[in-house]
Amino acid sequence: MEGLFIWLFGQYADYPTLFIILEIIGVIFGVASVLLARKLSVLVFPIGLISTAIFVYLLWEWQLFGDMFINAYYTVMGLYGWFNWSKNKTAVKGRSKNPNQDDISIEHIQSSDMPIMALLAAGTVGFVALVYYFRPVINNGFSFDGAILGLHLFTWVDYTDMLTTALFLMAMWLMASRKIEHWLLWIVADAISVPLYFYKGLTFTALQYVVFTLIAVWAYYEWQRRYRIQSHAAYA
Repeated sequence: MEGLFIWLFGQYADYPTLFIILEIIGVIFGVASVLLARKLSVLVFPIGLISTAIFVYLLWEWQLFGDMFINAYYTVMGLYGWFNWSKNKTAVKGRSKNPNQDDISIEHIQSSDMPIMALLAAGTVGFVALVYYFRPVINNGFSFDGAILGLHLFTWVDYTDMLTTALFLMAMWLMASRKIEHWLLWIVADAISVPLYFYKGLTFTALQYVVFTLIAVWAYYEWQRRYRIQSHAAYA
């Protein structure tokens, strides 16, 4: 048991206490935001923004730039989603026979969403690849002196980061647009991220993604149920 504990948390021995505390706080707010998303609560966005802001700082300090840009994008999309969900909530409440109803209406993905998703995926992979290509320069204080560049320096972690980043960015955009299928992308990307973050030595974050995966499966079926209720009410 002691050996397992050291394997899981031993890397934190060299971390500043502040970083450990911030990671735990970011994980707590991250899990809370996913639970709020399952319930279709607009609070998912302000709560999620706290988590993403913390991780932008931590990931910059840890020089995990691909992950950092994911969280920076989450911050931007969180603001868009907050506005979009709040506007939709007001519209639904205004159309409802029940003045106390303020549910968020949800939708299935449409063919018109595909070009945007493809653009997000291609742009994300290209951008993250560019960041990792110039990583030696970034790690060298943004100096080209002595920096060696090349695709041969890419590792399986870098390629996996490109994939998960593309999946996460598409999922976040679909979530902000209130599309049910965003949960399927979360499930795949979260599951891939579990061993990835364990490998990177971020145990608390890896455990967070275990929880994220389970919640995403639960939430997908919850959104499907709510969509059926919503559709039935529309035709009633």
